[in-house]
Amino acid sequence: MSRFLQIVSVPEAVSAAAGIPSGPAAEEIPSGTATGRVLCADVTGAGDIPGFDRSVVDGYAVRAKDTTGAGDSIPAMLECTGQVAMGRPDPGLSIAVGACAYIPTGGLLPVGADAVVMVEHTARTGETVLVKRPVSPGENVLMHDEDYPAGAVIFPAGHRLSPRDAGILAACGRTSVIVAKKPVVGIISTGNELVPAKETPGPGCVRDANAPMLAAYLDGYGCIPRTYGIVPDDREALDAALCRAAGECDMVLLSGGSSKDDRDMTAQVIAGRGDVLVHGIAISPGKPTIIGRIGNKPVFGLPGHPGSAYVVFRVIVVPVLDRMLGQKKSCTVTTKATLGTNVPSQKGREEYVRVRLENNVAYPLFGKAGLINTLVASDGLIRIPAGCEGLEAKSPVDVILW
Repeated sequence: MSRFLQIVSVPEAVSAAAGIPSGPAAEEIPSGTATGRVLCADVTGAGDIPGFDRSVVDGYAVRAKDTTGAGDSIPAMLECTGQVAMGRPDPGLSIAVGACAYIPTGGLLPVGADAVVMVEHTARTGETVLVKRPVSPGENVLMHDEDYPAGAVIFPAGHRLSPRDAGILAACGRTSVIVAKKPVVGIISTGNELVPAKETPGPGCVRDANAPMLAAYLDGYGCIPRTYGIVPDDREALDAALCRAAGECDMVLLSGGSSKDDRDMTAQVIAGRGDVLVHGIAISPGKPTIIGRIGNKPVFGLPGHPGSAYVVFRVIVVPVLDRMLGQKKSCTVTTKATLGTNVPSQKGREEYVRVRLENNVAYPLFGKAGLINTLVASDGLIRIPAGCEGLEAKSPVDVILW
């Protein structure tokens, strides 16, 4: 049964969609392949990091009190009694009163020393070291548990691992991690007017842009896109494609449907396999968006125009993917800017306007519905709240970056 024109707000739509799937399924994978994956369990340190007191500069390990009052004119005179070897601790090397030892960056701080003087602040004559700057206890030293103490949470569940995190995992000795399985997302393009990208469209036809665009985004977001080709505006064909995709995937995206009859047919096919929760959202572009479920699997009917489909995907679908991945922090990046010109808006709907950024000024890219050049030329979106009739030039705005 169609529920079109029973419009809900964007927050209501996001809430309805996010409540469909359960939490993420977990799997254990090698840490070396985990970049971009979302943790399902905390990563804790098995021991202190770095595990020993170490120098962060090339210099001399000293007792800080032996450098009190040292200066260029009256340096502290210390006797060098040895040298710290990297990776080969010398249990016999210790720092007594009035003594010091040369230590390279990363070297183990000898017993008795509590600070390191940078080599640039010293002069050496034979075994005598002239210290020209005083140091305080702990100066130029990284303590054994200063980076991560044993048992500390290094990365919490819900954290998306970055390339720099790979080094931390290695430093902690974590060769494997428990992450969310990649959701499999099916993509079905609908419409008699669509042809594959490799074909030359005839009169009244266009190439399918949505499936490649959505698949590329999903792949980069840590999901597994699975395309099911182009389905004509036929109830039986659409039902067969949806049945197959829902059986093989964790989420299904249907894009297309340029008329009310087509959108109603899509909603009816979804309802025949499950439930239609939303058919119409107070959002521009993307008002006729459909949100349904088959079991615990979300099904979205996205607009056919690529620009509209992309906006709805970012605003409505991505929060559901975050839930399926167990991701606690949104990957959406925003930047502050000043609006370059007035932007009118219809009160009662949440509007997303494509903008181009230039010297921290956001210039709206206006154009007819269906244009894709504004999607390519824009740097992101600005959001106009549902209760607002537009924004004036020079207003501060947050730009949601692509």
